[in-house]
Amino acid sequence: MTFKRLATLAGTGVLAIGLVACSSTGGKPAGSGEGGGGGGTVDTPRKTIAMITHEVPGDSFWDLIRKGAETAAKKDNIELRYSNDPEAPGQANLVQTAVDSGVDGIAVTLAKPDAMQAAVKAAEAKGIPVVAFNAGADAWSAMGVKEFFGQDEFIAGQAVGERLTGEGAKKAICVIQEQGHVGLESRCAGVKDKFPATETLNVNGKDMPSVESTITAKLQQDPAVDYVVTLGAPFALTAVQSAGNAGSKAKIGTFDTNAALVGAIQDGTVQWAIDQQPYLQGYLAVDSLWLYLTNGNVIGGGQPTLTGPAFIDKSNIDAVADYAKGGTR
Repeated sequence: MTFKRLATLAGTGVLAIGLVACSSTGGKPAGSGEGGGGGGTVDTPRKTIAMITHEVPGDSFWDLIRKGAETAAKKDNIELRYSNDPEAPGQANLVQTAVDSGVDGIAVTLAKPDAMQAAVKAAEAKGIPVVAFNAGADAWSAMGVKEFFGQDEFIAGQAVGERLTGEGAKKAICVIQEQGHVGLESRCAGVKDKFPATETLNVNGKDMPSVESTITAKLQQDPAVDYVVTLGAPFALTAVQSAGNAGSKAKIGTFDTNAALVGAIQDGTVQWAIDQQPYLQGYLAVDSLWLYLTNGNVIGGGQPTLTGPAFIDKSNIDAVADYAKGGTR
């Protein structure tokens, strides 16, 4: 199985163009004149959409999500209300607040679906359409959510496991920065499915010095580990430091990208990244709600709309470097 090409967006008939690639008020808003496209504004009545994520402060991944959402909101004459809480009860409270305020639509991540179910049902009971993105690929449909935009995390993990096998790896650790996050756990499960010599290492993603020391200690304790797989770009860069601290020759691969990771892939410090196109996830989540509110459209035919996975490595990093500099990849 290879993922050198972009995944087709299931059910949309749209092919994402270009080579492909979870933080309060989190990801920084795009300033006027920043990249990311947009074009003119529609003439449909102004709507209000709440986007509520499980973003952990400081995780630059969410800057890309938010920039995509803001681009779509500008085009679609939408007031976008972004909020986030990394703790599931707090995120659920934010959804309930949006419901009580009478927004027209809600876009939400479902990292811990069980905790979100009552709030999502409250929205649906008031006739507020809900779409999910980024996290919750296995849960959104059963919750009554209309659409999902993201990648199948287990399949993405399988692609990584196959790559580890192809590269001749002997033993890997898969670093989970948030215990209980269904998407992250699915990623590591997928890696292990195709590369059984994988061990899960849980770290506290809210404390990067702790992340660094935990990975360092593991590499010192087990020199047989020759690959570290992280589940976010900042953790990959931290793992590089850990390997150096431990005197380990373990290679680093990761899920997700950010601008800082581009140079690390270019110089070989990080071998590759799995890209799920977060800018696209944010954009589609908002744009799909506008389509539903103004024309009754539902994307995907009851299936998730896939935005990944695909590998970014030395063979194609230059093609996405400029977009990364612009803050959209």
